[in-house]
Amino acid sequence: MGQEEQMGIYIFCGIQIESDENFGIIEVEGAKRELFTIRYKDAAMVAAEVPMKIYQPKKDNLMMHQNAVSLVMEKNDTVIPVSFGNVFHSKEDVGVLLENLYPQFEKLFPEIKGKVELGLKVIGKKEWLESLVNAKMEKMAKAIQGKTEAASYYERIQLGGAAQKMVDLLRQEVKQDVMEPLKELAVASKTNDPTSEKMLLNASFLIDRDKETEFDQKVNEAHDKWKDKVEYIYSGPWPAYNFVNIRLTVDA
Repeated sequence: MGQEEQMGIYIFCGIQIESDENFGIIEVEGAKRELFTIRYKDAAMVAAEVPMKIYQPKKDNLMMHQNAVSLVMEKNDTVIPVSFGNVFHSKEDVGVLLENLYPQFEKLFPEIKGKVELGLKVIGKKEWLESLVNAKMEKMAKAIQGKTEAASYYERIQLGGAAQKMVDLLRQEVKQDVMEPLKELAVASKTNDPTSEKMLLNASFLIDRDKETEFDQKVNEAHDKWKDKVEYIYSGPWPAYNFVNIRLTVDA
């Protein structure tokens, strides 16, 4: 017989709760696992018992984590996010962690109660961006024609940085035109670094759940205005990943 597999406790999120609650079953690498709570006072970690190992951030595993959090969010309106891949040796370790984190949780609960995070990425369409850059290049190239090498040296340097400068200006325009109206409906907002050259906005918004429909409408209005030039990636609702920063450690 092979050696018995060591099991650990994978934690998905923290919640405010008065009694134990069942959040259903998830699938972890092909095996069904029950979601349960580990409580301390009015706080709990939502967890599942899984094989004790390092979980790689591949698509199936990331979806597993997101699906578990989504199940919790359907039943609980005060969800503190926990990053992917945190596995502890025992329920007791998670209990120690939760007790240590409780002062932070206690402060966070009223701040995030009834709130969700929505994400919006705005990505410039290739054809539109290329047409803008090409028009700029042609204009600058004409300005250089006929000049001596020495006279056109500075303009040649400018030509090299013109495309990046144009994208930076577009990012400022999109931030002003798309993000600013959305910020008015949000409790908090945050811009993250673009993840590609074509990305003009990478933003997160913390909003009250009861304003989600109104927020969706504002996103649609902005999309209608820009749809010929950009693609929108609108995601959520999520727990407040970009607005909560908690370090998970267990004292040895």
